[in-house]
Amino acid sequence: MAEAAPRRATYADLEAVPEHLVAEIVDGVLETHPRPRPRHGAAESRLSGQLEQPFSLGRGGPGGWIFITEPELHLSSHVVVPDIAGWLIERMGTEPDTAYIETPPDWVCEILSPSTARLDRGPKRRIYAEAGIPYLWLLDLADGVLETFALTAGQWLLTGTVARGEIVAAPPFDAVPFPLDDLFPFDPPIASPEA
Repeated sequence: MAEAAPRRATYADLEAVPEHLVAEIVDGVLETHPRPRPRHGAAESRLSGQLEQPFSLGRGGPGGWIFITEPELHLSSHVVVPDIAGWLIERMGTEPDTAYIETPPDWVCEILSPSTARLDRGPKRRIYAEAGIPYLWLLDLADGVLETFALTAGQWLLTGTVARGEIVAAPPFDAVPFPLDDLFPFDPPIASPEA
C-alpha cells in the first residue's frame, strides 16, 4: 500500500507556534528553533549598526538601503526569517501593509548557530537563490568567519571569506569596510596578521 503524502505545513501551523520559538515553513515542513542566544543577538545588532549609518542613512556612505532584522519573508511557498535582510530603497520604497514581506531582499545575512546551521547552509540558501536574492552573507560565530556570496547564473559564488582580525569589504557593502571583530562584543579583538 502506498504511503500518504506528508501533510504540508500551513500558515496556521506557523501562527500556533509558541512565541519563544522562531518558526519557518521550508519545503512544506514547519521548522522551529529557539530564539537566538545573546552572542547571536549582539552580532546581529552590531552588524545592523555597521550598515545602518552609511548604507541606510547615507552618513559616511552611499545610502539607499532599508534594513530589517528578522523579517518574515514569504518567498514562493516558503516562509523564512533571515537574521538581517536589506532592500534597495527603490525596490521597497513603501511599507508593506502586512506583517510579512513578499518582495525578495537584495541582501540577506544568516548568523549560524547549532540550531539553524543545517537550514541556513542548506534549504534556505537554495530558497534565497531561487528567489533571485543577489547577495548572501553567512556569519559563523563559533569559527569567527564571515562567508560572502553573490548569485551568479542562479548559483551561489563564494566571493570572500573574512576571519577574525580581518576587515570586511564585501559586496554589496564594500564601500565602507569595517573590522569583523566589531561583531564579537563579548570577545577581545584579534590582532590583524599584518600588525
